[in-house]
Amino acid sequence: MYKKIAIVMGSDSDLKVVKKATEKLKEFGVDFEIHVMSAHRTPKIACEFAEKAQASDFGVIIAAAGMAAHLAGVMAAHTSLPVIGIPIKSSLDGLDALLATVQMPPGIPVATVGIDGAENAAILAVQILAVGNPDLTKKLVEFKKQMAAKVVAKDQKLQEEIKTWKN
Repeated sequence: MYKKIAIVMGSDSDLKVVKKATEKLKEFGVDFEIHVMSAHRTPKIACEFAEKAQASDFGVIIAAAGMAAHLAGVMAAHTSLPVIGIPIKSSLDGLDALLATVQMPPGIPVATVGIDGAENAAILAVQILAVGNPDLTKKLVEFKKQMAAKVVAKDQKLQEEIKTWKN
């Protein structure tokens, strides 16, 4: 059906954030695997995982890490697959993780979402997989229509409430 998404996180404490990505991937019907590996404590495992990811039928890697947050960069250095980094808020309000994830050298790109932005990471991963996949594209179009409808409904509710303020 679709390629899988690999989700790797530097610590099991990141799961509370990463869970939002898994929930969004389930909504789109995209299969995923999730693993704990560290760029610093288990670098060999992280490198081997990235090197084998494409052969393991993954289409995108999502890497979540806090503090020094080198996991996404290590993944990107060892694969040709797109890598999406989720900086995890753990110290310095997550700014250290954000900068470590987004500031990659030329040739080693990491798409980076906002701090704790697991839901956006999942949506971006689905958008990447949807290129050339009309089925997944339809799901994304419907998702965006539903988001827009929710905003319109909230505005309608607000307009009704404002009418009571004026009376």
